[in-house]
Amino acid sequence: MTNPKYDGLFKPFTFSNGIQLDNRIILAPMTNYSSNEDGTVSDSEVNYYIRRSKGVSMVITACTYVSANGKGFSGEFAGHTDEMIPSLKRLATAIKEQGAKAVLQIFHGGRMCPPDVVPNGDVVSASAVPVEQEGSPTPRELTDSEIESIIHDFGETTRRAIEAGFDGVEIHGANGYLIQQFFSPHSNRREDRWGGSLEKRLTFPLAVVDEVKKVVDTHAKEPFLVGYRFSPEEPETPGITMKDTLALVDALTNKNLDYLHVSVLDFWSKPRRGVEDTRSRIEIIQERVGDRVPVIGVGSIYTAEDALKAFETGIPLLAIGRELIIDPDWVQKIKEGRENEIITKLNRDDQEKLVIPDPLWQAIIHTPGWFPIED
Repeated sequence: MTNPKYDGLFKPFTFSNGIQLDNRIILAPMTNYSSNEDGTVSDSEVNYYIRRSKGVSMVITACTYVSANGKGFSGEFAGHTDEMIPSLKRLATAIKEQGAKAVLQIFHGGRMCPPDVVPNGDVVSASAVPVEQEGSPTPRELTDSEIESIIHDFGETTRRAIEAGFDGVEIHGANGYLIQQFFSPHSNRREDRWGGSLEKRLTFPLAVVDEVKKVVDTHAKEPFLVGYRFSPEEPETPGITMKDTLALVDALTNKNLDYLHVSVLDFWSKPRRGVEDTRSRIEIIQERVGDRVPVIGVGSIYTAEDALKAFETGIPLLAIGRELIIDPDWVQKIKEGRENEIITKLNRDDQEKLVIPDPLWQAIIHTPGWFPIED
């Protein structure tokens, strides 16, 4: 029996297009580096998702790249050609068979792509400005027609998601990837229709949204979700500030999206600049959006109490990432009144038990501070 204080987490949720979720807990999109060399999803990757799709109401996959030159890391699964539809279908089916809705996250890595994983090492971005990191390549500035082509690619990958049986797509406009690069004054120094003023820096992200929605209207035979993920701020100067993000949120809210998904490492992280407000970024965004579009909150939620505290801010949906790697039975434990049995630290001996593919396991073990690990 669920402890009554957690009942809110298990109330069904219905999106405006009629798609219903069984509860308020979603698997956050997390890179697992575990796809096959040819870009198809691997057995270990599928099994990893099956293990984590049983209690949550919706799974947002790791990102798939929409263009050949958008691959962000090795071991990323592909969505840029029709040959990949059977692979995408295999993933969608595996998730849905566990009872969760399946949402495909679509992206282009832009200047974050390592030269050795893109054709001819041709790293591209809004402008020829490298990431502020030692050894980062200077990207080539995209031409107008190339930009139009990438927008088209987002639409084409959405069509593939529909054909593969996904319940929706999430446009990945966060974490410093190409869509964010166009919105950011750090990476976008253009002076044409794609950059300059804040309004012009919104042109590419909003064009991607319009293209994706157009494809859904044309190809989806039943309700299909379109969400958008964004990072509220950048550390660089110039960079995206909270004020910029509120303008982005306003623009996105006018697009009739099914949800907005904030990307932060900690639900309670506060703004650096751009607003005078001591509340968390997620609370500020939730207030700005109001009831116009559902917001998914995320970030360092490990215990049932963490989730309850976040949910009590009025945020309607919560995405859980690292904690569902550590304890794939997290949702079921709360539902069955066993929240005191939740495991919140990764045990170094549990890789097999937790069905974690080796490339992801190695990344976790060798990235200090990324995960709470039992020593």
